[in-house]
Amino acid sequence: MATGGLIDREIGFFHALRDAGISISLAEVIDATRALGAIDLLDREALRAAYAATTLKRPAHRRTFDTLFDLWFPPLVGDPSARDGQADAEGEPGEGEGADGDGKPDTDALRDALRELLLDGDEDAMRRFARETVRDLGRADTQPGRQSWFSYRVLRGLSPETLTASLLDRLLAGQQRGGMAEKVARQTISERIKQFQEMVESEVRRRLAEDRGPEQLSKTAVQPLAEQVDFLRASRNDMAELRRQVFPLARRLATRLTAKRRLGRTGKLDFRRTVRASLGTGGVPLVTHHRPHKPHKPELTVICDVSGSVAGFAHFTLMLAYALSEQFTKVRAFAFIDTVDEVSRFFTPGGDVADALARMSAEANLVWFDGHSDYGHSLEEFAANYPDAVGPRTSLLILGDARNNYRATAVPVLRSLVGRARHAYWLNPEPSAYWGSGDSATTAYADVIEMVEVRNAVQLEDFVQRLLPT
Repeated sequence: MATGGLIDREIGFFHALRDAGISISLAEVIDATRALGAIDLLDREALRAAYAATTLKRPAHRRTFDTLFDLWFPPLVGDPSARDGQADAEGEPGEGEGADGDGKPDTDALRDALRELLLDGDEDAMRRFARETVRDLGRADTQPGRQSWFSYRVLRGLSPETLTASLLDRLLAGQQRGGMAEKVARQTISERIKQFQEMVESEVRRRLAEDRGPEQLSKTAVQPLAEQVDFLRASRNDMAELRRQVFPLARRLATRLTAKRRLGRTGKLDFRRTVRASLGTGGVPLVTHHRPHKPHKPELTVICDVSGSVAGFAHFTLMLAYALSEQFTKVRAFAFIDTVDEVSRFFTPGGDVADALARMSAEANLVWFDGHSDYGHSLEEFAANYPDAVGPRTSLLILGDARNNYRATAVPVLRSLVGRARHAYWLNPEPSAYWGSGDSATTAYADVIEMVEVRNAVQLEDFVQRLLPT
């Protein structure tokens, strides 16, 4: 690839990374371009490593980076098997090992070949096999005169998961079942099958990028980053990834807070020291002296709706609040569905937060009547049973979508709580366009408390930086 073509590819690649949500500054682009002079440009993995080292900041972004890199800098172009004489001039499969007498793919033979490859674990051989099976099984005519490629056609035809039993028999080779050997064998088989599936998906993306161009495919080839996924639409895997990001996120926020404190303003004017120093300049206070700045550490009270789809958002925010507990004098947490209970007892210093969330769901008294969200009754119970939870040093957070099932809102109670708190915010995981629709009571509550749209981890991080003391 000529140098000019490489630079064009680099520019398109960085645009794709930014569109995917990975921030890349101009300085990092310059560093990445300079790194090209320090590597062998014919070494594709060295190029990948150079770009990753100069642009990536978070390990969680590596999967998205690798997917886009493979689109913009593919390992090969065209059909390598055709060049090796394994296909005819039209690129169709020949009557070889993977084809029957009619030239059609013999899926039984392909499955047998895959079984042997999974047993051997040869990555290069599996990658070549993935290319051949995508060529043979993955192509489909979607429109007259136009073809496309699909990984599900390959994986459905080969069904690698159904080979587990026979692979297990071969790997164990008469060893006793149920022990550590079987556990290791199952894990090995699972990892190799997953690896093959990823190879098939990568080959399909490569062929699609050749047909349509990497610019178009980059928009659909990668899923949103975990921190960009809406809490209300997050899958179980998305929420698991978000929970893994809680403590790295808390460390970043705490580091930024420390930097802000170091650069913060000085304290109040020390009048006595200033006057004393002015005696040397004829009573003119050319230099002022200030008392040491003492950052305020507030108390934090969190009240969260843990019903239905908002439970994931509430759990993630609770985990973040306790990960940042050192930045507050005191953290108290309350959860509710149609009644409220303090759940601070489940979160002990040094304890596992995931276990605490599981215990909270099982043991906390959160249901009073029918188990449907009742913000009004929950606010009334909170004010009556926990009068000391909100005071002049308290930052009050209420988490929920404010969908109240058309029940009483208890707005006067909320107004009283907000009046007693130092700061009060309502974090709503619903898009603001939906506020006030249906059974949403956001209109009534927004007149009393500042309501903030927090649909994903990026918005939550921005809000927490605003909440933390400076």
